Amino acid sequence: MKTFGQIVLIAMGIPGLAWAQQVAQPGELCCMSALQMPGSGKSPQTAQTAMEPGMMMQAGSFLEAITDHASSGTSSEPNSTPMPMFMTSVGRWMLMFHANAFVVDEQESSPRGHDKLFSTNWFMPMAQRKLGPGTFTFRTMLSLEPATITGRQYPLLFQQGETAFGLPIADGQHPHNFFMEVAALYDVKLGANTLLSFYAAPVGDPAIGPTAFPHRASALEDPLAPLGHHQEDSTHISDDVVTLGLTYRIARIEASGFHGREPDEHRWGIHQGRIDSWSTRFTLQPGQNWSGQYSYAQITSPEALFPNENQERMTASLMYNRPIRAGNWASTLVWGRTRSLTDHAIFNSYLLESRLDFRARNHVWTRMENAERSNELILGENPLPPNFQETPIGDVQAYSFGYDRDFHFIPDLAIAPGVQFTVYGVPDILKPIYGSHPLGVAMFLRLRPFAGRH
Repeated sequence: MKTFGQIVLIAMGIPGLAWAQQVAQPGELCCMSALQMPGSGKSPQTAQTAMEPGMMMQAGSFLEAITDHASSGTSSEPNSTPMPMFMTSVGRWMLMFHANAFVVDEQESSPRGHDKLFSTNWFMPMAQRKLGPGTFTFRTMLSLEPATITGRQYPLLFQQGETAFGLPIADGQHPHNFFMEVAALYDVKLGANTLLSFYAAPVGDPAIGPTAFPHRASALEDPLAPLGHHQEDSTHISDDVVTLGLTYRIARIEASGFHGREPDEHRWGIHQGRIDSWSTRFTLQPGQNWSGQYSYAQITSPEALFPNENQERMTASLMYNRPIRAGNWASTLVWGRTRSLTDHAIFNSYLLESRLDFRARNHVWTRMENAERSNELILGENPLPPNFQETPIGDVQAYSFGYDRDFHFIPDLAIAPGVQFTVYGVPDILKPIYGSHPLGVAMFLRLRPFAGRH
């Protein structure tokens, strides 16, 4: 743990030292401040001039970032975070489209390692307009992973946390649902600095944790899920979510109700369940480049293999984003903790992500994690023995480093070949199973609409 902390501090400092002299001046980055949402108060001439396909979304204030709704659920990233998005207007509607897709060849060493060709992907169409005293947004998040990830998982050493076909998934990550989100959002300004927000989704993201990993700017080039996903943001696909939020200047408080059971192997439909879980989240954005949150939740029966076990979850995160000349630097630091309300077993995870975009088309990133694993991982994908009790067995460290570069062979589509290497730190109890120095290599092709125009 001490070594992990030292590496985190070094990784956070290096990009800042390397690029401190390349901070973008105002106006150098095409940003959301020129692409105002309905009801923003900007003149029609200003909005129409900026309404070109392929723009970079970027908010000018915390209230504006919320009404942009460019992140997952109702979560927030720093106001300065750019988001590549196709935007146009049709009548009174603003239409937006954002997507990210990877075709991945994953190769893993270790007796537990596997090789596989698969695709991780998601697509976000969104429509927004002025309605009554506020702004109405309809947003969907879709994924073809139920078709592009066979066997209901892709290889990911040391990952655990969900089930498929009545068995635990070990050393693999489940695909996302086809319907990741179907949500209606409504924001009403109660004053110059006050915003009241409503969120309702038959499937969506309650107010827990930071922006979910597929949508974070710091993770946008990483094709794989974090090991701490189930301590940090696994609720980003939940059923029957309702959220109420109140924002004043730079502070926001939210409360959500939702159905707590995690998705099963049936990934194509929308499942229903009564609202039996709740969460609350406090977010603070003290400047254009910073965002922090703390959240707490009580989740009813999240895991199918432990249906009588309820869970307490706490998360805290800090995000930093800094525009630079011909690029951007985004970083996220996350702590997640789950505690069983039945046997009080506690699992912690820690994550640092940092992504640096430079010279317009180049991207380098790292993800460093320390995640506590349970004895369920030792059993692999076998039925749990009678009266099995899940307990912590040690921490696994994962250090990932990657690079890709955009090519623009097709208009308004950035195609980036890339590679990511991951090395692991293994606790002694798992070395006989995994070996002392397991390694993962992911070679991929990333496709993102409209990312390269600016």
